[in-house]
Amino acid sequence: MDVGVIAASGYAGGEAVRMLLFHPKVNLNYITSRKLISKYFHSVYPNLRKISDIKFDEYNISKAKEKCDLIFLAAPHGVSQKMVPELLEAGIKVIDLSADFRIKDPTIYKHYYKKDHSHPELLEKAVYGLPEIHREEIKNANLIAVAGCHASSAIYALYPLIKENLIEFDNIIVDSKTGSSGSGTGINESSHHPVRANSLRPYKMVGHRHTAEIEQELTLALKSKGNTSSNVKVGFSAHAVNLVRGILSTCHVFYDKSKEMDDKQLYQAFRTSYKDEPFVRLINQKTGIFRLPDPKIIVGTNYADVGFQIDEHINRIVSLCAIDNLIKGTAGNAIQCMNIMCGFPEKTGLEFPGFYPL
Repeated sequence: MDVGVIAASGYAGGEAVRMLLFHPKVNLNYITSRKLISKYFHSVYPNLRKISDIKFDEYNISKAKEKCDLIFLAAPHGVSQKMVPELLEAGIKVIDLSADFRIKDPTIYKHYYKKDHSHPELLEKAVYGLPEIHREEIKNANLIAVAGCHASSAIYALYPLIKENLIEFDNIIVDSKTGSSGSGTGINESSHHPVRANSLRPYKMVGHRHTAEIEQELTLALKSKGNTSSNVKVGFSAHAVNLVRGILSTCHVFYDKSKEMDDKQLYQAFRTSYKDEPFVRLINQKTGIFRLPDPKIIVGTNYADVGFQIDEHINRIVSLCAIDNLIKGTAGNAIQCMNIMCGFPEKTGLEFPGFYPL
């Protein structure tokens, strides 16, 4: 199948290119960048030297239609929504890595992104790109909105607990820590190395945009169990830490004091949701160094490592998820969605196990 990556010079688009070059079921023959037309991809990503001679091209709909059956769209937020309609009209399937089509409700979109959506009619048609939750819808989709990286990690940690009705759904706290690649390739004072290095910086304690995705998807899980009158409420806070890749979401949730809670119940909940999932691993060891999820272990991989501990002192469950923000948090999930859409084996091109030590 012929595929392309639009806006391929950024970190998410660049990772999509790297992975697609080795995917045995696709022919990557079109990558674009407004500023780098005619330059080799390896001039920006030197790890691809002597591996690929693909060059950046200009974007236009005629070229996209001629060259591609499916497009990975890695344009910035606000730009993708202007491009998607013409791509769909041209008969091209679209996997959008931006936030433009993740939120179903245009009012909520406006609240978090501070502007009206230019094509609200497409919001309901887009499928949220989290394969473990929306696999069946992804199979028949023409437009995928790949989940946000912070949102993905939080949802993976919380979904089994919500689905099995084990916790209070209106009192959820998510503390998420991310590496510098999550800020993209743009340069600003906050990403300057002397400022960012050796720091653990709170940068969005309230009002983070990914809150909307987390609440949307967990509310859908809640309603799937028959609770149609309630919505999940999440308090989300984000920190920038001294990493390049990786996210660790530490989620604090509470259970009814009148109910007993033990590891066996939680193991059962996570296994019910994830036992057949090729890229979700339950990490909860009693011995060893890495007893709970740690971003160091999943760098470069499409794995989501989840784990938990119970705090009986205040009826709290601490649920954790570690992912690589550029792979399972973006490009890897995008390719996993493509595999499902196109009927390829789901793990194709995604089985890299990572490095240890790193």
